[in-house]
Amino acid sequence: MMNLAFSYLPLILLITLMVKKNPMPSSKALPFSAAVAYMVVLLVFKQDARLVNANVISGALLALTPLSIIAGAIFLFKCMEITGALAILRKALDGVSANPVAQLMIVGWAFMFLIEGASGFGTPAAIAAPILYSLGFPALRVALFCLVLNTIPVTFGAMGTPVWFGLSLLELPQQSVLEIAQQAALINTIAAPIIVILALRLVMCDTADIKKNLLFILLSTCACTLPYLGLSYFGVEFPSLLGGLIGLIITLLLAKYKVGIEATIQLAANRPAVNRPAAIEQTPEQPPENTVPLKMLVKAAFPLWGTVLLLVLTRLPELGLKALLQATEPALHISLGFLGTFHISTSLVASLTSILDTAVTWKHSVLYIPSIIPFAVTGSVTLWLFRHSSDSNSLKTASQQTLARMRTPFFAMLGALVFVNMMMLGDSSGQNSAAVAQIGHHLAQITGANWTFFAPLLGALGSFFSGSATISNLTFAGIQTTIAEQLSLPLTTILALQSVGAAMGNMVCINNIVAVTAILGLQNRDGDILKSTSLILAVFAVVAGGMGVLLVWVGG
Repeated sequence: MMNLAFSYLPLILLITLMVKKNPMPSSKALPFSAAVAYMVVLLVFKQDARLVNANVISGALLALTPLSIIAGAIFLFKCMEITGALAILRKALDGVSANPVAQLMIVGWAFMFLIEGASGFGTPAAIAAPILYSLGFPALRVALFCLVLNTIPVTFGAMGTPVWFGLSLLELPQQSVLEIAQQAALINTIAAPIIVILALRLVMCDTADIKKNLLFILLSTCACTLPYLGLSYFGVEFPSLLGGLIGLIITLLLAKYKVGIEATIQLAANRPAVNRPAAIEQTPEQPPENTVPLKMLVKAAFPLWGTVLLLVLTRLPELGLKALLQATEPALHISLGFLGTFHISTSLVASLTSILDTAVTWKHSVLYIPSIIPFAVTGSVTLWLFRHSSDSNSLKTASQQTLARMRTPFFAMLGALVFVNMMMLGDSSGQNSAAVAQIGHHLAQITGANWTFFAPLLGALGSFFSGSATISNLTFAGIQTTIAEQLSLPLTTILALQSVGAAMGNMVCINNIVAVTAILGLQNRDGDILKSTSLILAVFAVVAGGMGVLLVWVGG
């Protein structure tokens, strides 16, 4: 019982510090909570000191992954801003539709859906958030909107990695994996309209705007989720990627031809007057004023289509680039004494093994993590494409502005990853199991026979800690399997709920919140964001849990 209480302590402390009346910035709250978790693991759980310290080192090194992604995303955004590509895209989007709801659905829903299917790693919000901000939407609301909507496609994000890899330790038959995928896609498809409308409510001041454009919102939502659902019957790699691509094309056509969109659009309530006109009136007979020549549009959109192209090329196993960028051999091996052995391969895969003479390791695929490829590459090419119309010091300016933005998330990410490692440190035995495992088992004991309804929350808990649906599935799929067997619940349904929960947990994940606020330049708003996204998470959990109960009832 004492171990269980101490398992909860660092988590409760972190949440309290971040959501109290005068919240502590995440750059301080996370390192402090990590220190408390460190003391709990060392003094209460009595884990081996070398193992604990090795995990601290591993956690600090793991922070390089999100930090490099954030830096790459900021650099790309700054390159687009400096060259004027962002201004051209904004003008082009107004040419498609000046309706703010349409622009939110195009960029923040369909486009993010596509990017998540290709990459994951928090890339969708990193790309979409700056674009929406540049369109004039307030930064805080953009952050909330992107975090909430970067959930449904996550179940099959990064070419289905959370399913095919996240559930791989269970060694399930292929048919069972497909059933899990189908049920997870169905639950997400049912929940999607509700979650999309709630997300729009966060960014739009006037609910009347949502009501007047409701038909377009529902059509755009289903344009992504129905193909996503259909594709889940054939495999787990392409539901989000192809569903997002199909949805983006349909959403652009719906917006272009004003299907379900209000003709008169009031913008003043939602966007700063400095960026946008107070109101715009468009009718089907009125030609758009913001026409951008096709050649200029293709050039300005290069950071977007170039990013997607590079992501797809480096993620499709059949092309061979994925394996090449992740190759660990041949490599140079350097002994660092008691710190371990450092390895660097010709593909720039860096790793540290035998940290402090333990089994703890760390690996960072420099070229595969979406930082240099695609962000730095597409950002640099964008500067070259606009070299005649931009300042000769553009690269220096973009780099300096990127470094300035990185100061805030640096300590937050270090604290977050050490915190995660401490909370997930343990073995499979009862007394020394990880804090997150103890919390998971305790939640299952409390809910008992009603576990089906609460199963998504365990998946969300895993994502909250780790920032990854894949890691959540790897961590909790075994626990979910044990619970399903003990309570005689259908395994595929419970694991589908785990997958849905792991995806929806992305909206409350501290890593993701820190990342998007850093990219948008928001200061000390992490606690406010966590409170708002937690409310929508609760709604999502109720819908998902209710669907799970229904699926068990129908199956029974």
